[in-house]
Amino acid sequence: MRLLEERILEQGQVRPGNVLKVDCFLNHQIDVELLDEIGKEFYRLFQDQPINKIVTIEASGIAIACMAAQHFHVPVVFAKKAKSLNIDGDVYTSNVHSFTYGKDYTITLAKKFLSEEDHVLLIDDFLANGKALHGLIDVCRQARATVEGIGICIEKGFQGGGDALREAGYHLESLAIIDRMFENSIEFRK
Repeated sequence: MRLLEERILEQGQVRPGNVLKVDCFLNHQIDVELLDEIGKEFYRLFQDQPINKIVTIEASGIAIACMAAQHFHVPVVFAKKAKSLNIDGDVYTSNVHSFTYGKDYTITLAKKFLSEEDHVLLIDDFLANGKALHGLIDVCRQARATVEGIGICIEKGFQGGGDALREAGYHLESLAIIDRMFENSIEFRK
């Protein structure tokens, strides 16, 4: 998606450790008009799938998932990263390693919000090595929900997570795939 790539080039900052900082428009301060365009693009890419629910992980994926969901006219369910007193009843859980934070955590999603009748689009802001998505896929597997597709805003193609998911047979669409990042330059996959 050219619009997203342009914003990354204009406002993104490459930090040590292959970290791309896009907090001024995507995952801290949010450009709602850009997110609406991202939502429209995810709808265009996945509109032929029988999606009835969008699933993401808190926190940065929620706004993106909500903007996409308004085009699909379906609800969003997000897996929580922290133990919460307001989740009642049975839950699905999966262990995930965060590249950004360098730690492991357990995601939880209430069973009442995901079942075998659900056809899911997974959405997230970033894909690096794919650990968060594997956690969401595991939760969907536990629920016997069907993963119809995976939508990612920014994929770090050089870290291999996206390639592994595609090889596993998932319909994965990333709006911007970065092949190489340097302090002063970013190269996108063509």
